Amino acid sequence: MDLVLALDAGTTGVRAAAFSPTTAVVATAYRELTQHFPRPGEIEHDAAEIAALSVQTLREVALEVQARGDRVMAIGITNQRETTVAFDRERAAPLHPAIVWQDRRTATQCDELRAAGAEPAVRAATGLVIDPYFSATKMAWLLERGVLDGALAPTLGTVDTWLLWWLSGNVEGGSLATEPSNASRTMLMDLATLDWSSSLAAIFGVPVDLLAPIRPSASSFGTVDPSVLPELAGVPITAMLGDQQAALFGQAGFAAGVVKATYGTGAFVMANAGDAVPAVVEGLLTTVAWDLGAFGPATYALEGSAFVAGAAIQWLRDELGLIAAASDLETLARSVTDAAGVQVVPAFTGLGSPFWRPEARGAIIGLSQAAGRAHIARALVEALAHQVRAMIDAFGSSGLTLFELRADGGAARMDLLLELQATGCRLPVVRSATLEATARGAATLAGLSCGLWPSLETLAGYWRAERRFEPADPRALDETYRSWRRAVERV
Repeated sequence: MDLVLALDAGTTGVRAAAFSPTTAVVATAYRELTQHFPRPGEIEHDAAEIAALSVQTLREVALEVQARGDRVMAIGITNQRETTVAFDRERAAPLHPAIVWQDRRTATQCDELRAAGAEPAVRAATGLVIDPYFSATKMAWLLERGVLDGALAPTLGTVDTWLLWWLSGNVEGGSLATEPSNASRTMLMDLATLDWSSSLAAIFGVPVDLLAPIRPSASSFGTVDPSVLPELAGVPITAMLGDQQAALFGQAGFAAGVVKATYGTGAFVMANAGDAVPAVVEGLLTTVAWDLGAFGPATYALEGSAFVAGAAIQWLRDELGLIAAASDLETLARSVTDAAGVQVVPAFTGLGSPFWRPEARGAIIGLSQAAGRAHIARALVEALAHQVRAMIDAFGSSGLTLFELRADGGAARMDLLLELQATGCRLPVVRSATLEATARGAATLAGLSCGLWPSLETLAGYWRAERRFEPADPRALDETYRSWRRAVERV
């Protein structure tokens, strides 16, 4: 068969997957990524480790499919978006640990920019709010500390830029590029022009010449260099997308109003908003979904972002020891009928949409002697649903009509979560047959770009739902949600 590969460089791990002409997964490999917490509120990754795990997983998948006689047509890259990498193109190593999207170290700088009146111009041009979440203040932080001083070819970029450069040859002439879905998360790209903005660069103090050129998401970005990965030497890299945009593409969200929720490290709700820049919606972000280049116009999206979802499940497992494995959460939560008044606010790294309060921190509220580990577990599952409901409610003033919520990501395996989600949002929730929608999106865009599939309509025909959850009587859950909103106010 002719196959396409996805490289999914996520927050907690790196995955490579091979997809068939019917978009079925035929091979996959995964490696966990080390998390570094130098100080409270700071999260870093080793960009060299991201590159090494990318090579390892791609090699494992390539060897498996080639042993069967299959041919790899193209590769698509998808990545954690706002995470920022500083590197020297004359060296083979990054200049500083990658600053992860969840990192809060630039909160004071963001406060100062808002106090100086910068946010209206930034919001109008980028669709974003000034928040440590995005890349520009991370880049400014690196520049202020002289991280790029002395570099012969200094570069600031997101993980897509770093991996493209690395896989295509790095110091031996690797390709340098990014694309709009990632660039739109930096606070430095103008949504209308799909290019870097000199005025935004001046606001944040980030020179445009340190950034990679922006090309359409479906492009001939380069080829895999044999010195890096001989098993895939010469295979073209024909797509790059930020992870949440890739999930929307993988969920066949090609029409305005299609909305997906991804329950990964965080929880992200994204709706296709069509091919014109949408008006700003309070509590939500405006972003680029993808730019198909020669295959179609740029598409925009409205997005809500909660910084912690699956990360809270890992915390229950690793730090509190309430569960032995993430898969135990639903069983424990279902062992009780309610949370006994317990509310969990998983604001470990601040609150995202629709609150945008980076100084907030997590809390467990409402404990009593009647509350046990099962009640805390159920309260966390309810909190994951409440976070998404708060974002869906913000879509009410967007002008988009939402018909159903397409769910993917690891936590979407929980029936209880999706039952609560459907009831709380008053929307049917459809669990995708492929929970790894992010990888599917990167692979299918790469296949569209290289000609494996002729059109978006063809790809839409391959999307399948695994199960549909209909809303139930919302009254009891509405009261729980109101209680959770009061808990949010307290943090």
